[in-house]
Amino acid sequence: MPANNSLRLEHLKPLHGEAVSLQVPAGCTCFVRGPSGAGKSLLLRAVADLDVNEGEVWLGDHRRSAMAAHRWRRLAGFLPAESHWWEDRVGDHQTHWPEPVLEKLGFAIDVLQWSVSRLSTGEKQRLALARLLACQPSALLLDEPVANLDSANAERVTRVIDDYRQEQRAPILWVSHGSENIATACHGILWLERGKEVGRELEWS
Repeated sequence: MPANNSLRLEHLKPLHGEAVSLQVPAGCTCFVRGPSGAGKSLLLRAVADLDVNEGEVWLGDHRRSAMAAHRWRRLAGFLPAESHWWEDRVGDHQTHWPEPVLEKLGFAIDVLQWSVSRLSTGEKQRLALARLLACQPSALLLDEPVANLDSANAERVTRVIDDYRQEQRAPILWVSHGSENIATACHGILWLERGKEVGRELEWS
């Protein structure tokens, strides 16, 4: 994927909601905000093509409809609010774990030997981010990645995401109820309510 890729939504209409058109430039973050039930998560799931939707999504020169779903989801990496685990051991969920990322998230490499059953909700949340970044997606779709984390771990997660944004020039859609990372250079906010866009504040630079 070229370094200047942007994420572009063209009249993207989730199953429950109105169409949204938006372009997030490479290396920029667009926070998606609004009250509970506003359709924030549904918008991300539509971008990832996990739910029925209409419209088109582009990532650089790559058109979502022109590729297999599993290839698209490797490019547009989706982090759900509640992570899913299907093996007993943490390390079995990915073939290559980025050790520097694990360390930045507060884990030693031996975490890969841990049983998933011993993980707290917050540990699962942080490890799910490491698992996603191991795939080196070209764009990130993040559904409240710091929800339910204490301030220290929320800061760790925010720093890792921002490092990835800068190093990979990745465009990010970030569902948020708060003001995480609002100081990030090149950010914007998309406001939703009842599945409809009600405002946007874009400060791309």
